[in-house]
Amino acid sequence: MSTQQRKSDHIRINLEEDVTFPHITTGLENYHFVHQALPELHLHEINVKTTVFGKILKAPILVSSMTGGTLQAELINRNLAIAAQHYGLAMGVGSQRAAIERGEISNTFRVREVAPDILLFANLGAVQFNYGYGVDQCRRAIDMIGADALILHLNPLQEAVQPEGDVDWRGLLSKIEQVCRTLSVPVIAKEVGWGISTQTARRLIEAGISAIDVAGAGGTSWSQVEKFRAPNEHLRRLAAAFADWGISTAKSLQQVQETRSILRRPDIHIFASGGIRNGQDVAKCIALGADLVGIAGPLLKCAAESAEAVYAEIALLAAELRTIMFCTSAGDLNALRLPGVLVQ
Repeated sequence: MSTQQRKSDHIRINLEEDVTFPHITTGLENYHFVHQALPELHLHEINVKTTVFGKILKAPILVSSMTGGTLQAELINRNLAIAAQHYGLAMGVGSQRAAIERGEISNTFRVREVAPDILLFANLGAVQFNYGYGVDQCRRAIDMIGADALILHLNPLQEAVQPEGDVDWRGLLSKIEQVCRTLSVPVIAKEVGWGISTQTARRLIEAGISAIDVAGAGGTSWSQVEKFRAPNEHLRRLAAAFADWGISTAKSLQQVQETRSILRRPDIHIFASGGIRNGQDVAKCIALGADLVGIAGPLLKCAAESAEAVYAEIALLAAELRTIMFCTSAGDLNALRLPGVLVQ
């Protein structure tokens, strides 16, 4: 099966099937904000701006990597980018491997025409470094869309349960390190929904990664997605066996945050994603130390409809975030991170 067909299957399954974790949650439900009845703030003056890789964002929201490589994906990416531009957010595209293989579909990833000012992330699978990819393909992915940084996604479980999966993960860390040293843009390491552990975070930071997206468990389970794609009973059962695998988003965020502190690397950005569904989830992740919070599933469904639907969803997320900050007496994002604002 071609990479392009696989991407088409992924869109269809995510839109039509239940691919959430049966039991694992994000862990964010274990935290709550302490309400302040006298906030001493003006709601409309609350500052939700942040700076990532030298670019000012109007809100700490990342439109997470989702898709590319098909006609439907082109429309989805365009709708997402229009909304990201309107609200001054960051955005990542889906894996660009399909466009590296077939240049004629590269336009399905190109969004600069409608989003000239956003913080934009290119995307390749790190495992491809063991299958002929290198710095040249990374540069092609970045140049293809005029990206500000490159995501290297890590998805060993997904590859293990795919019929066409790439399962040679030997020696990847040194290749990631070489890419980090060579590229002129920041490199982001991102899981796809099973979380980043303490050990992995340490190795990635020491290899030269500029940011880590924890992409924890609790949202979309890609083993569940692959279960619906499985061509035989063996692979279907194999994928189903991992329905509740992974490190929750809250736990992974905590582990990466602690690792960053131990290594004394406050310059390393932490992005939180995986099961983020509303503005309260965004606020909790910021309070737990995230610099950006990524959202995929809810926006995918909106983007398949229209740019206006994405507008409405992002507007609600931002309004919820501001209201939480208002009711916790947090005038800016740093104030939201102060001790006692969010409790377990």
